[in-house]
Amino acid sequence: MAEGEMADSEHSAQPGQLSVASTATDGIRVITVAGEIDFDTIEPLRQALDVPDLPQPRIVIDVHQVTFMDSTGINLLITAYHAITGAGGWIRLAAPTEAVMHTLQLVGVDTLIECRETLREALGT
Repeated sequence: MAEGEMADSEHSAQPGQLSVASTATDGIRVITVAGEIDFDTIEPLRQALDVPDLPQPRIVIDVHQVTFMDSTGINLLITAYHAITGAGGWIRLAAPTEAVMHTLQLVGVDTLIECRETLREALGT
């Protein structure tokens, strides 16, 4: 782990499961997600996105290892967007796969939440 990063939680992903690791880099919470985001797997991501007392939270969700996302994931992202921007912060998605980006575009989430091609770009201001 690079300087300035701190592991928060980590789980290994199995087929049909979700792995979520949370770190901090320069005051930005980076949530790395791998696997499938759906009704049965959403809870670790929901917990990682819970930032009730952070002033102006800045969050990047690295989704380059997400293979599937259903409406449960879409709804969670929209809810997180409203909570985080309501607290004066921002949320970005980093490196969405083609399948995930297609889902985001179908429902218009890509116009709500900024999507960047790489984690480095998502961490930039």
